[in-house]
Amino acid sequence: MAVDVVDLIMQDHREVERLFAELKNHPEKRPLLVPVLAAVLTAHSRAEEAEVYPVARDEAGEIDEVAHSQEEHVEAEQLLARLAAADPSSPEFESLLDEVVESVTHHVEEEESSVLPGMREKLSARRRLELGEAFAASRARHLGEMPGEATKEELLAQARNAGLTGVAGKSKQELTEELKSAASS
Repeated sequence: MAVDVVDLIMQDHREVERLFAELKNHPEKRPLLVPVLAAVLTAHSRAEEAEVYPVARDEAGEIDEVAHSQEEHVEAEQLLARLAAADPSSPEFESLLDEVVESVTHHVEEEESSVLPGMREKLSARRRLELGEAFAASRARHLGEMPGEATKEELLAQARNAGLTGVAGKSKQELTEELKSAASS
């Protein structure tokens, strides 16, 4: 059964919020939950970047919002990689978890107040159902990937989403650096 892409994205957002609460309230579960959080967020991000953001940009006219959202994805992925590498019982972990929660929560609030309403308004219900199928399939393909494992093709899609130009001939490392630079500016 097809589901509206906006509803699927919002369901993922609620699941991430649930994982955040578990991580905050049950420190003993952190070693098991951090890989789950990283895998869920990475798969969600890759599916948005590949299937949703190009349509939101090109068909719903959400150009600036998509570029900003893409930059936030890059930032969140960097934070997630640091969180996954930290000792779950350390003060550093606690600080990084707070940064991840703040970053992702900010992104979710912006996405749910601008990009997703724009898609609901400007795309037909049929198009949103098609996108829902594409998003779900892409997310399933990416499940299990971890932060920092993007392919060159995925990095090129991120660069397009962020509005970066002249990146086609760049190496994977150069793309990674350019995306980090754009996210931090």
